[in-house]
Amino acid sequence: MVKKIIWASVFIVIAAIIQSVLLNRIALFNAVPDLTLGILVYIAYVNGTMTGQLTGFFSGFLLDFISAAPLGYNALVRTIIGALTGLMKGTFFLDIFFLPMSLCAGATIIKAVSRNLLGLLFAGSIPVYDFFLPLFWVELGLNIVTAPLLFFVLKFFKNLLTGERIS
Repeated sequence: MVKKIIWASVFIVIAAIIQSVLLNRIALFNAVPDLTLGILVYIAYVNGTMTGQLTGFFSGFLLDFISAAPLGYNALVRTIIGALTGLMKGTFFLDIFFLPMSLCAGATIIKAVSRNLLGLLFAGSIPVYDFFLPLFWVELGLNIVTAPLLFFVLKFFKNLLTGERIS
């Protein structure tokens, strides 16, 4: 399990760098697809709750160091997402199209709601989503559109991320 979490965290940090360096240049309404969230969703769904929440915590902690977020902020949000997604392991057949889109849509909504709840506790110090502005909706749409491609690419690394051989 440790190997899966380390590899998943490496993939998430690489995705965060790609997201902040390359994708920010083509942002639409200042929104970019959250590749790190998609990778976490994939890891949690194929491995289960424990690996999902541990990957969410460690990768979120690394993202806290990379970003200007308060220490532990991304770790908490991503731990919640990893745990909730991991609960769904094995409940649905992992198709290449609809399930990745719905899982990433749900994770984006959970991320927005948890950010807004934390924003109520720490008013002014944590960025929150305004559901009446296009930023959230564009990010949600981008996450939904990129999810099938991201899951398809991650299947090539299944032996690193799940411990299983590629079938």
